[in-house]
Amino acid sequence: MDKVLPTPTRPEDATTAEDWLAVLADRNFIGGALTGAAASLDVMEPALMRVLGSAAASGEAEVSAAVAAAKAAQPGWAGTNARKRGKMVAEAGRAIIAEAAVLAKLLARETGKAVATECRGELAVAADLLEFYGGLGSELKGETVPFDPSVFATTTREPLGVVGAIVPWNVPLVLTMLKIAPALVAGNTVVIKASEEAPFATLACAVILDRYLPAGVVNVVVGDGPSCGAALTAHPDIAKITFTGSENAGRIVYGAGAQRIVPVSLELGGKSPMIVCADADLGKVVAGAINGMRFTRQGQSCTAASRIYVHESLYDAFLSALKTKLDAMVIGDPLDEATEIGTIINPRQKATIDRYVRIAEQTPGASVLRCGTLPTEDHLAPDLFMQPTLLLDLPEDSPAAREEIFGPVCMIQRWSDYEAVIAAANDSPYGLAATVWTDSLATALDATRRINAGYVQVNQNLTIQPNLSYGGFGNSGLGKEASLEAMLEHFTRKKTIVMAM
Repeated sequence: MDKVLPTPTRPEDATTAEDWLAVLADRNFIGGALTGAAASLDVMEPALMRVLGSAAASGEAEVSAAVAAAKAAQPGWAGTNARKRGKMVAEAGRAIIAEAAVLAKLLARETGKAVATECRGELAVAADLLEFYGGLGSELKGETVPFDPSVFATTTREPLGVVGAIVPWNVPLVLTMLKIAPALVAGNTVVIKASEEAPFATLACAVILDRYLPAGVVNVVVGDGPSCGAALTAHPDIAKITFTGSENAGRIVYGAGAQRIVPVSLELGGKSPMIVCADADLGKVVAGAINGMRFTRQGQSCTAASRIYVHESLYDAFLSALKTKLDAMVIGDPLDEATEIGTIINPRQKATIDRYVRIAEQTPGASVLRCGTLPTEDHLAPDLFMQPTLLLDLPEDSPAAREEIFGPVCMIQRWSDYEAVIAAANDSPYGLAATVWTDSLATALDATRRINAGYVQVNQNLTIQPNLSYGGFGNSGLGKEASLEAMLEHFTRKKTIVMAM
């Protein structure tokens, strides 16, 4: 395919998505400047199936330059008053909101997500995370320890140094800010490995952040996992690795951290259950299922409620109402304000999703229900659009019932026995998120206590929210994000000081 790139401009003059694509073509962001790389790669626009722009294909040399810039900037940044650091980070968040309209379109074009239902909201949460953590600079506190009257014992919190942050393509801006906002306020500098599938909005946000922070505090390299990610996790000057992505990639990252004995936090996959009890409000449940399955994100979410267990007394009504709602949702051009559902990110992911649907289709007794209407506009490529798909009456041991699909595909099962449905919900190697829908306080308290997941909600299905600790159990990862706890536990080290009186 021919590569079509717009006329280059300066970052400060970028007022459209096309301007940003020109500015960021074949570039990393290192030491406060857009820098070139030895190689490049094409980034596709999923809705059109054509080249959106050219990105850097970084390797060891580019990663080393970024880490060196971050290392040089870190002492001065750590020496800055913590509240001042926080104010600078918060101000950068407000600057991102000021440019959200353009950034949302850039994000929509590279991810295939709808600008109206997904990308604007992502920008808002990303900026909110910067403002939230920006206000926590004063919380980097130590403790006095009543050890012995003859000594003065205290603890202090110190930054770790240079943090390596690896982010995926599905919600790149929120996941970037979840990692770098607490790291920065705590006094660390960062090197972000942006996804090669969707790097441009992340790069643009780094350029904007840099206007409010010292050069070298925030750096971005673009490239694939084997070349760029591996070089980052192996670099001797990386003091902390924070990763969001697939379970298999997480194992590799965890192993790299273990080799150098540095702390690693992982946010990995999920196969989240949603339990609908007989006394639940049907209208709220249907809306919660659509939101919880992240259908407007094409189901490309670790927390997607991809296993829905509905009490037999509500099953038929729920299924009918859900299909009616999904049939009415608009699948189409991500830049169209009427569009609610965009595209899958790339052909490889689409093929993976299709494979799981075929498994369900070939399973005796199971059925597949496709909802909604695929777009037919001439300017759109049909390859990566996909209808919301419901898998019915699957056996619990089916790969489509147990493995993360990461697409708009949801298993729906009926249940009658409470103990059995709790057991089914917990019968998974994952433990990221779960929801329970009931009007009974006793049931809600019992279920939330017994469900094996790190993020459990009742009668709602919110996405990641600042100030709510977020993270999973089991194969869903290690560590928490989005809270004060995350900043203190994952981006500082505790030093004990004991002085004789």
